[in-house]
Amino acid sequence: MYKVVETFGDLQDNNHIYIVGDEFPRQGLTVSKERLEYLASDKTNHGKPVIEEIAEKPKTVKPKKEK
Repeated sequence: MYKVVETFGDLQDNNHIYIVGDEFPRQGLTVSKERLEYLASDKTNHGKPVIEEIAEKPKTVKPKKEK
Protein backbone atom coordinates (compact mmCIF):
# COMPACT_ATOMS: atom_id res chain seq x y z
CA MET A 1 0.00 0.00 0.00
CA TYR A 2 1.20 3.51 -0.78
CA LYS A 3 0.30 6.96 0.48
CA VAL A 4 0.62 10.27 -1.30
CA VAL A 5 3.37 12.55 0.07
CA GLU A 6 3.15 15.28 -2.60
CA THR A 7 -0.07 16.45 -4.30
CA PHE A 8 -0.03 15.49 -7.99
CA GLY A 9 -2.24 14.88 -11.01
CA ASP A 10 -1.85 11.33 -12.30
CA LEU A 11 -1.26 11.54 -16.04
CA GLN A 12 -2.11 7.85 -16.42
CA ASP A 13 -5.43 8.20 -14.58
CA ASN A 14 -7.23 10.98 -16.48
CA ASN A 15 -5.33 13.61 -14.46
CA HIS A 16 -6.97 12.42 -11.23
CA ILE A 17 -5.69 14.68 -8.44
CA TYR A 18 -4.13 12.90 -5.47
CA ILE A 19 -3.75 14.95 -2.31
CA VAL A 20 -1.19 14.40 0.44
CA GLY A 21 -2.41 11.59 2.69
CA ASP A 22 -4.51 9.86 0.00
CA GLU A 23 -4.05 6.15 -0.58
CA PHE A 24 -2.47 5.27 -3.93
CA PRO A 25 -3.74 3.92 -6.20
CA ARG A 26 -7.35 4.76 -5.64
CA GLN A 27 -9.82 1.93 -5.33
CA GLY A 28 -10.50 0.07 -8.57
CA LEU A 29 -7.28 1.18 -10.27
CA THR A 30 -4.46 -1.23 -11.04
CA VAL A 31 -0.95 0.19 -11.37
CA SER A 32 2.18 -1.55 -12.63
CA LYS A 33 5.21 -2.16 -10.44
CA GLU A 34 7.21 0.12 -12.77
CA ARG A 35 4.71 2.96 -12.28
CA LEU A 36 4.86 2.58 -8.50
CA GLU A 37 8.67 2.63 -8.61
CA TYR A 38 8.62 5.74 -10.82
CA LEU A 39 6.21 7.66 -8.57
CA ALA A 40 8.27 6.70 -5.50
CA SER A 41 11.49 7.97 -7.12
CA ASP A 42 13.06 11.37 -7.69
CA LYS A 43 12.53 10.97 -11.45
CA THR A 44 8.95 12.33 -11.33
CA ASN A 45 8.02 15.68 -12.90
CA HIS A 46 8.18 17.07 -9.34
CA GLY A 47 11.81 15.99 -9.04
CA LYS A 48 10.99 14.05 -5.89
CA PRO A 49 8.83 11.11 -4.81
CA VAL A 50 5.09 11.74 -4.78
CA ILE A 51 4.17 8.46 -3.06
CA GLU A 52 5.77 6.26 -0.42
CA GLU A 53 5.16 2.68 0.55
CA ILE A 54 3.56 2.10 3.91
CA ALA A 55 3.54 -1.17 5.74
CA GLU A 56 0.14 -2.66 6.22
CA LYS A 57 -0.82 -3.11 9.83
CA PRO A 58 -0.93 -6.76 10.80
CA LYS A 59 -4.39 -7.90 11.69
CA THR A 60 -4.74 -8.62 15.37
CA VAL A 61 -6.52 -11.76 16.37
CA LYS A 62 -8.28 -11.80 19.69
CA PRO A 63 -7.43 -14.87 21.73
CA LYS A 64 -10.30 -17.23 22.30
CA LYS A 65 -11.67 -17.31 25.80
CA GLU A 66 -11.13 -20.60 27.51
CA LYS A 67 -14.23 -22.22 28.99
